[in-house]
Amino acid sequence: MNKNIIYIISALLIGLAVGYFAFGGSDQSSEAEETHEHAADANQMWTCSMHPQIMQPEPGDCPLCGMDLIPAEEGSEGLSPNEIKMTENAMALANIQTSIIGAATTTDGRTITLSGKIMRNEEANTVQASYFEGRIEKLHVNFTGENVRKGQLLATIYAPSLVNTQQELITTASMKHMQPELYQAVRNKLKLWKLSEKQINQIEASGKVQEVFPIYATVSGTVTEKLADEGDYVSQGQPILRLSNLNSVWAMFDAYENQISMIKVGQEIKVSTNAYPDKEYTARISFIDPILNTSSRTIAVRATLNNAGGILKPGMFAVGTLENMGGSGIEELHIPATAVMWTGKRSLVYVKTNPDEPIFEMREVTLGKRSGDTYAVSEGLKSGEEIVTHGTFTVDAAAQLQGKPSMMNQVNGEEAHQQHASSVPDLDLERIKVSTKFTSQLSTLFNDYIKLKDALVDDKGSNAQSAAKTFEASLAKLDASELKDKSAKDAWEDYQSTLKSSIAKISSSADIKKQRDEFIALSTAMTNSVQVFGVNKTVYSQYCPMANNDKGAYWLSLEEEIKNPYYGASMLKCGEVKETIK
Repeated sequence: MNKNIIYIISALLIGLAVGYFAFGGSDQSSEAEETHEHAADANQMWTCSMHPQIMQPEPGDCPLCGMDLIPAEEGSEGLSPNEIKMTENAMALANIQTSIIGAATTTDGRTITLSGKIMRNEEANTVQASYFEGRIEKLHVNFTGENVRKGQLLATIYAPSLVNTQQELITTASMKHMQPELYQAVRNKLKLWKLSEKQINQIEASGKVQEVFPIYATVSGTVTEKLADEGDYVSQGQPILRLSNLNSVWAMFDAYENQISMIKVGQEIKVSTNAYPDKEYTARISFIDPILNTSSRTIAVRATLNNAGGILKPGMFAVGTLENMGGSGIEELHIPATAVMWTGKRSLVYVKTNPDEPIFEMREVTLGKRSGDTYAVSEGLKSGEEIVTHGTFTVDAAAQLQGKPSMMNQVNGEEAHQQHASSVPDLDLERIKVSTKFTSQLSTLFNDYIKLKDALVDDKGSNAQSAAKTFEASLAKLDASELKDKSAKDAWEDYQSTLKSSIAKISSSADIKKQRDEFIALSTAMTNSVQVFGVNKTVYSQYCPMANNDKGAYWLSLEEEIKNPYYGASMLKCGEVKETIK
């Protein structure tokens, strides 16, 4: 009996001990986990999926678009505001490639390669024209590409206009001893029509008038264009055939703006073609176009080639090589042309800042001369740095999505937020009591603002410009002396300055994009004015999160229905009412 009691008590004690360690320990463990979670929450940052530049320590709404914030991705700690981190998977999918750059030595054998085409030598082009009016009875050249010799019969023309002149020749020939000057004048008249002495003598000897006359080639060449056909009636001087002498041709190349200083007239150039890659021609540059092509930023460079064998055909692709460009043997840093992005006057590359992780930073560089597929770099990079050489624009697109500096956005997230804040009206401003006259004047100005807004809604830049001029006139008439309170005067002076600046730019341009850009600041100042001084009607402050390059923009309306002035018909209903101003 005593043994049984001892066994029962022992079992109870063991059970209590096991339960304590099992449940008590788990409570402590859960407490520790909870403490860890709270610590993790304390370090968690929250961002907006539409505006990644927004970073807040607590969840809530995006201050730009009002969307719910989401937890920011981990792993961005330690990055500078200008750096972007990509995943290995994204790198592989986009085929992003990098290269370590090093100094290259320029030598006396440095070359420039130009691309271009073989063209007809315009100096050897000739137009064969009809020297008298008539109908083409027979055309002896029947197709383009046909070779023509000087003196060859090209066509015969029925020329009734020559009948009277021939009759004059026959008549004056019988009295040439009595009136030699008249006789000679008639012969000269026929010579002006390109009749030869032999033809004129034949007419005089036969005493018969000819109605059909031949036209002979004045030069040798190749027919490049037929400008008339048999049976056509042609006037005096009208072209019949176009001939080109292809014994010489032009090699016409395009040289980039930064290569101009290295190219001179008389410089030797070696030319090859895709058709005959093993055959090289040596020529000299005979002409450099004095006018730059502003769309391609190139100039035309020309060399004349001997083509006695006729193997060079106009239209062939050609490559020109300029050698011995005077390299000094100094070391220069060269990068592939594919690594460079251009935005206006600026040249940008992406540098890999961490050799072990895909972290990149946009860097502005100063480029030197182009040599083949590479650029010399004078500033911005140093030997040994690793840059993106393939997929540069993909990296830049990722930077834009993450709200980092990019080719299109040169400010960091904080600066972008500050820029946005400056275009947001203050809807919490307190009303200041002003005179009825000032309120009436401001109401007139507000009506002009609504007309401007409606013109932008309708996508009519010319109407917006006209409405802006009306607004500008009303603003000039507004009498600020009605404001007696100092705070009211100070507030209006601030709003008036913005209104004047913005409306002047809108009224001076019919470009609706520029008008909409200026309408942002105009609406901000107008909203603040209405909020502080009041107008004689109920006004709705409305907001579009996508306007102003996704920074958001406000405007005023007399209707609750959204009609977006920043996008017009393309996104008319985009936006929401933010405040009702009584």
